[in-house]
Amino acid sequence: FDKGRFNYHQIKFMVDTLEERGENVLVVIPHKYGYNSFYTSKSHHQQLDAEERTIMNDLLRRKKLYKVPPRCLDDFYWMLASVSDQVSARKEVDLSVANDDSSSRWPGVRPVLISNDQMRDHKWELLEPRLFRRWYGCHIVNYNFTAFVMGECLDGNEIFFSQADFFSREIQGNQSGSEKKIS
Repeated sequence: FDKGRFNYHQIKFMVDTLEERGENVLVVIPHKYGYNSFYTSKSHHQQLDAEERTIMNDLLRRKKLYKVPPRCLDDFYWMLASVSDQVSARKEVDLSVANDDSSSRWPGVRPVLISNDQMRDHKWELLEPRLFRRWYGCHIVNYNFTAFVMGECLDGNEIFFSQADFFSREIQGNQSGSEKKIS
């Protein structure tokens, strides 16, 4: 969001950057943002300009944009996508990226989620706190970039990513007979 405004320029900037890194991108958005006009809050109405509509329609045409059904939470859709096996979609090809990959891709399993959403409103609904922290740490890549003003990125065009954990940050325990060994 750009000061309460849903910004398709930011989405395009993110998609272009990720595709340049060799990633296959799918943007999941709430249904209401797939229209030319919508409310971002009870008091703020937004009308997409011609350039924003072009970005949205291009993403839809290239099948890079998925609008969740009306009155459904988009978070659940991308959370499910992060843990589904997707065997038929990937045609049994391993999507993992090796730790020593020479490209600028993040190591680890795919898919990864690019989001700054802390999911405070959903985290207790799906998993117990420890499992949620584990899932979040392994699947979420956070980002930061400079402000956009009417489609223009200020202070350069670079996105800074904070990649998902390649290894768990938690102590691993293994049961061995009556002893518990910490590795």
